[in-house]
Amino acid sequence: MWLRNPFPRFYPDADFQIACDYFIGDSYSMKNFPNGGFTYVKSNNRTIQFYKFWYFSRKAYPKMHDQDVLNEIKFDPFLTQIGLKMRFLDTLYFGGFCQASKDFNQVCTMHANCCVGLENKVNDLKILLKVWRKYMSLPPNATATPQLSWTVPQNCSHIVVGSRPSYGSYPM
Repeated sequence: MWLRNPFPRFYPDADFQIACDYFIGDSYSMKNFPNGGFTYVKSNNRTIQFYKFWYFSRKAYPKMHDQDVLNEIKFDPFLTQIGLKMRFLDTLYFGGFCQASKDFNQVCTMHANCCVGLENKVNDLKILLKVWRKYMSLPPNATATPQLSWTVPQNCSHIVVGSRPSYGSYPM
C-alpha cells in the first residue's frame, strides 16, 4: 500500500532496488531478505542482463519461488561482472507485516508480506488503512505519534517466521 511518495527515498546510484521482508540496517548487504513485491528498477543493459540471468536461474532452482531464486543468485559473481548496483530498501520507509516501519512520519509503503492467503492480506490491509487514516487525521503539527501504532498483522499474525512455504529461511 502506497502511503506517500516513495521516489525521494530511492537511491540515485542504484540499478535495482528491492523492498525487504527483513532489513538488517545496511542497504548494500546481500544478507538482507528481499521481497519481490516492491522493486524500483532502472532500465539499462545491466538490469536487462540481470533479469535474464534471474529468469534463466529458475532452471537451476526449479522448485523455488522467484524470490527464493533471487536469494540464491544475489551472491553470484555474475552480478559483479555486469556491474549491477543492487540496493535493499529500508523497512523504515518501505515496511511490511514482517518488519513494520516504526515511524509514521517516514513510512512510504507497507506490504502484506509474511502473510498467506488473499483474504488475510486484504483484511489486514484494510486495518492498516484505518490506522493510516487515523494518523492522517491528526493535527498537522502533531509530529510525534506515541499513542499510535500499527495494529497489523492480525489475520496474518499466525504466520510463523522461518516456516513460510516456498519463501526460504528467515531470521528468527
